[in-house]
Amino acid sequence: MSFRHPEFFWALLALPFFWLLLRGLTSWRRRASLRFGDEAAYRPLIAGLSPARRRAKALLFSLGLASLVVALAGPQNKGKPRTIQRQGFDLVIALDFSKSMLARDVRPSRIERAKLEILRLLDELDGERVGLIAFAGETLEFPMTFDYQALGLFLREVGPYDMPVGGTAIAQALRASARLLERSKAKGNRVVLLITDGEDHEGNPREAARELAKAGIRIYSVGIGSERGESIPILDSRGQIQGYQRGEDGSVVQSRLGAAQEGTLRAIARIGQGQYFRAKRGEVGIQAVKAALAPLRQQARKQKRVYVYEQQYLWALGLAFFFFLLEALLSESARRKVVRPSLARPRDEATPALSGGP
Repeated sequence: MSFRHPEFFWALLALPFFWLLLRGLTSWRRRASLRFGDEAAYRPLIAGLSPARRRAKALLFSLGLASLVVALAGPQNKGKPRTIQRQGFDLVIALDFSKSMLARDVRPSRIERAKLEILRLLDELDGERVGLIAFAGETLEFPMTFDYQALGLFLREVGPYDMPVGGTAIAQALRASARLLERSKAKGNRVVLLITDGEDHEGNPREAARELAKAGIRIYSVGIGSERGESIPILDSRGQIQGYQRGEDGSVVQSRLGAAQEGTLRAIARIGQGQYFRAKRGEVGIQAVKAALAPLRQQARKQKRVYVYEQQYLWALGLAFFFFLLEALLSESARRKVVRPSLARPRDEATPALSGGP
């Protein structure tokens, strides 16, 4: 037999103090009684009280307390072994929502194609917790959840123009992903899927990747974009192109996934013990990501043989009730035979009969 909460046994240390308190209370009663006179004077007043019964009541109360402590400690027996299946792993998708993701070298655009493939990925997951970090110059987050529909709704509604600060901060996105996993108390395999066009305007992504690797978090990165570059459209409220972003010199800004950007994403994946994928024409590369995550899913779904413990506290609780009931029913006064005085007078003290005369 084992106990679920053995720390409750510390309460048994109070029992010796209870007996010391009882002894002190008995002595106090004796001293208080002596104030009314000598012992011979007050002894008839307490002749009905039984010290043995008083000690028995204290013993029953102590046994009741001890049984109650045992019940609180949660006695349990090892039951029959059962086989359980561990489900899934924890995944944070860090998706780039910078305005460069509006480029259309991937149809219909980088950001829309990435959303569509992430939604397809969510449809195939089963038992994995998923969170989302939407990042540009700052981050927005959707907490870890099994509700893929709610996550998909959030993903559809957010766009690059909803981000409070422009730019791209990959390092900040990685650290936000790690915090999201830490707050969710994730155990086992923890994965960050970084999807971006690789342009980074601040921070040190490699250093952030090292921090995640020390925490045991894997990083898979996906690079979206073309080497030749693509102009970044400016959209109106209806999603229609109104022009293209231009630099300070008036030239059209080109967003490209060049050797430098790819080198950064490869280094992040290598440091994070993951893998780098490059989006191909017409797709982002989520299919390749799913194939890479498959071994982690299989590992997370391994069966485990465990013992389910059976709780045995009811017998201790029943004993506690039994002892407390006996203590309440037991009186401190012993039964004494009461001798009632006779109204008849002894013969030698009888009144002499009256005579009729001399």
